Amino acid sequence: MKQLSFSDAEYGGKRKRTRREVFLAEMDQAVPWARLEALIEPHYPKAGSGRRPYGLATMLRIHCLQQWYGLSDPAMEEELYEIASMRQFAGLSLARGSVPDETTILNFRHLLERHGLARDLFETVKAHLQDAGLLLRQGTIVDATIIAAPSSTKNRTGERDPEMHQTKKGNQWYFGMKAHVGTDAESGLVHSVIGTAANVGDVTQAHDLLHGEEKVAFGDAGYIGVEGRPEAKHSPLWHVAMKPGKRRALGKSAYDRIVERIEKLKAQVRARGEHAFRVVKRQFGYVKVRYRGLAKNTAQLHMLFALANIWMARRRLLATG
Repeated sequence: MKQLSFSDAEYGGKRKRTRREVFLAEMDQAVPWARLEALIEPHYPKAGSGRRPYGLATMLRIHCLQQWYGLSDPAMEEELYEIASMRQFAGLSLARGSVPDETTILNFRHLLERHGLARDLFETVKAHLQDAGLLLRQGTIVDATIIAAPSSTKNRTGERDPEMHQTKKGNQWYFGMKAHVGTDAESGLVHSVIGTAANVGDVTQAHDLLHGEEKVAFGDAGYIGVEGRPEAKHSPLWHVAMKPGKRRALGKSAYDRIVERIEKLKAQVRARGEHAFRVVKRQFGYVKVRYRGLAKNTAQLHMLFALANIWMARRRLLATG
């Protein structure tokens, strides 16, 4: 029988399930833990003569908690001490031993970055979704969103991150990076992720977001001219939105009404591609980059969109067993 701390015993006696507990219970069942752990295991430290490392399952779950709740390494350590539902999810107990400190949590993230495992984890989740029949691969929606970066120069180097850039959207200037994604047109699940500086044009990344099997592709007005680019030799049939100014200028003739109806239909399809952005930015709270450099932040994007895919597909995954 496992020994419980007073905190864990008190937590086990309560009746109401919080929204956090419901969320963690669903993700505990939906995430393909065995496949993800098998990917990381060859690179994970083995027990030797020194201190025994924390279990891979525990560290992977802690890493996922960081993504879901937007926590830094020190904040994650504190939350594990304070919140019993997080400890239970990670398989930790205050009575059985210490909680991983912030350096241990940092080292696990560095392990994923060093071996390029974030992209591999994203691909593993994508394969899991495809095995479940949730990625149909007939059409792709391409889109991009700006992720802000700190613009302050009050740091050790006295300068902003040189890999981030500023860009103008509408009448507003932004500084940071851009997340480009390719989304399945039927399910709304993300199958491609690219991170660039914010000043990189959306249309330049469009063909790298395609998986090559789609017959149609959709994009907003930022992708106008995509069919004429040099890399568009074997591209699908593109449905790109009209420029807003031209659409506002449409009249009430029969032809213009047909064009307006077509634009509305294209917008309805493109709206499915916004769901993943909503989950990552609003639900997971990822609105500003946490690290310096594109490589680390792109690795986090791969992890975030992998987990967003699982969240959006969780009910279908649980229904299929």
